[in-house]
Amino acid sequence: MSEEKITPNAAIGSSAENAYKGPETDRRGFIGWLSLGWLAYLGVTGGFFTIIVRFLFPNVLFEPPQTFKIGFPDDFSKNSVDIKYKKQFNAWIVRDEESIFALSTVCTHLGCTPNWLPVESKFKCPCHGSGFRMTGIHFEGPAPRPLERFKIGLASDGQILVDKTKSFKWEKGEWENPESFLKV
Repeated sequence: MSEEKITPNAAIGSSAENAYKGPETDRRGFIGWLSLGWLAYLGVTGGFFTIIVRFLFPNVLFEPPQTFKIGFPDDFSKNSVDIKYKKQFNAWIVRDEESIFALSTVCTHLGCTPNWLPVESKFKCPCHGSGFRMTGIHFEGPAPRPLERFKIGLASDGQILVDKTKSFKWEKGEWENPESFLKV
């Protein structure tokens, strides 16, 4: 029988225990993995706290003011419709022979926004064809009732003040209320 000498170097990599070991991590690799772990931890923690802070502040819709000044009565010519407040305040300012009033730009059928047609002297709803006279009275289409008026009056400085928090409906007889129009 021959005796073989086993040296310590011959055992490296030959045993089953050493077969599953990967390469050993050096100091530089360890610092790299540690840094990556900390960055991931900070990213997740930062995202979590961002969500918590966002939750503390409610969603707020910033709407235009419901009360606004539109100028002096002499700024509006007779028998005309001023459409410059349509986009910002959803209101038309109408002046007839004896009064000024503010009409809502919401069609009473399904809530679309009619357009003012100066040639035909009427408001025409593009959705379903409802027609309204300059006064807001409906005369064609499926709209069940006239347009609503907003409260209108004079401010302390003499300018016209429109208040959209109060509306007046024709079918309830509220257009006769002195707050629904301004005598000029």
